Formats: sequence, C-alpha cells, structure tokens
Amino acid sequence: MKHIFKIMALLVAIAALWIGLLQTSMIPQSYALLLPIYSVVTLGCYGLLMVGVGLMQFPTCPQEALLLQQDIVEAKEFLQRKGVDVGSG
Repeated sequence: MKHIFKIMALLVAIAALWIGLLQTSMIPQSYALLLPIYSVVTLGCYGLLMVGVGLMQFPTCPQEALLLQQDIVEAKEFLQRKGVDVGSG
C-alpha cells in the first residue's frame, strides 16, 4: 500500500510542475502543453530499450536445455505407457 502512495505523490508532483510551467512563461505554452506526450513517448522508448538490452544479455543455459530435453523424453515415455498418443514430434 505504501508503494501506491509513493506513485501518487510522484504523479501529483509532476502534475504540479506541469501546471506551474503552463502558468509561467519560462517555456512557450505550446511546448508545455505537449510535455506530457513527450514524457510518455520517452518512457515508452526507455522501456523498449530496457527490454532489448535484457534480451541481448539473456544468458544461455546449455545444461538446463539438456535437462529440459530429458524431461520431455521422460514425459513422452510416461504418457505413452498410460496409452496417450503423443505423436512423433
């Protein structure tokens, strides 16, 4: 429950900053109106970048792959003994 309060506090702070930028003339109002859209697009790009980096650094586990293949063979043999047609694939 505390996590939701942190998120809400952050959203309120960001909204207050945005409203403050709209009311002052520090940056043009047309830029300030588009700031939330730019923020969402930037956050989406960051998320995609993190997913891509995670996929590039994903470790390969050859031992685990062999164990998984053995488990598959054992499961097929078990099902065949019980009379289930598992196919040849």
